[in-house]
Amino acid sequence: MSKAPALANKDKQILRDLASRTAEAAALPVQEEKRELWRKLNGCRPERPMVMIDQVCWNELSGDEELTLQCADEECRGYEQRFRRILYQWNHFPVDMVVEPVFHIPNAIHNSGFGITREEDTVATDENNPVVAHSYKNQLETDEDLEKIRMPEITHDASETERRVELAEHIFGDLLDVRPAGTQPYLSLWDPIATWMGVENALFALMDRPDFMHRLLERMSQGYLSMLDQLEEQRLLCEPQSVIHCTGAHTEELPAQGYTPQKPRTKDIWMFGLAQMLGTVSPDMFREFEIDYMVPICERFGLVYYGCCDPLHDKMNEVRMLPHVRKVSMSPWVNQEQGAAGIGKDFVFSRKPSPSMLAGDELRTDEIRDDLRHTRNICQTHGCPLEFILKDLSTVRYEPQRLSVWAEIAMEVAKE
Repeated sequence: MSKAPALANKDKQILRDLASRTAEAAALPVQEEKRELWRKLNGCRPERPMVMIDQVCWNELSGDEELTLQCADEECRGYEQRFRRILYQWNHFPVDMVVEPVFHIPNAIHNSGFGITREEDTVATDENNPVVAHSYKNQLETDEDLEKIRMPEITHDASETERRVELAEHIFGDLLDVRPAGTQPYLSLWDPIATWMGVENALFALMDRPDFMHRLLERMSQGYLSMLDQLEEQRLLCEPQSVIHCTGAHTEELPAQGYTPQKPRTKDIWMFGLAQMLGTVSPDMFREFEIDYMVPICERFGLVYYGCCDPLHDKMNEVRMLPHVRKVSMSPWVNQEQGAAGIGKDFVFSRKPSPSMLAGDELRTDEIRDDLRHTRNICQTHGCPLEFILKDLSTVRYEPQRLSVWAEIAMEVAKE
């Protein structure tokens, strides 16, 4: 190992203080209690509904002193921001988050991608908010354009990873378990297509040029499978997760038998997949243009979290065709009764309450409580394991206390 880098004493002390506070929170007995509750839910034998808050509009909270960055070094500021956000959420709206005694340092992995760089125009309603509207240029208009699709190539700068880990170890390795973090697969065929073609162009192509779209999907699915092979061969996959996408991932079923930390495999971890732009197509088209291509990808993983904002209530027969699915997203746009009937006791009903309830002129507390109870009653009727995941929060009208109020109401409903 090379000599530890020189850092300003102030930066080091700031990070050590934050790491110490994180370690104190991680050592509380409630963390293991929460892990056990997640294990039960993810095993479809829940003790109660679980609650998470994810994808917070941090730009509207940034004026809080607890979140103000003080480090001078840019790399240290990145670590500082992670610590401050963990501690802020733990102190103000923790719900069922688990504070882990581990600090993951991202491996210096480069993914070449599929060879297309999106071309877009954007519009922002709040210059401080990273959430913007997109208008994408169609870059796949002809058969020849399919030649733009390349197979992803994975490379790893091992010396850079070593440097990153060494820096973190030098600063707070005696307080937290510092570990290099491999890739956590997020595999969507349709999210990239939406940025390469535009949603409207892609949907019209499903009707007007289905053979073209099948060739595109075949290239992409083969690219993803090749990418997974490379990640396994180079030992660059993540370890078994504590969170997958937006939800607790603790489970007794992973890692799979024969696991070694030095060589993680796809079957040792969760995968996250979705097809948001296919929300308006028929179940038959959904199977033809999504499920048939995702089956060999999902087959490789230990467990699968499927869906996001896509309404899947009328496509559960097709979702059931995917191997190893354990959680299914039920977005704000689903028919909950139909979705619960399709999910039953077999999967977790991963409910995404509408974030719009926190975005109005006033916080609608009665509506929030009634909505959560309505979901819980439906899931009780159908025997569905249930979690509430508040996410996609683009605004709380610069009133961060709204998050704490939602958290309090959600936990009350979960424990009723």
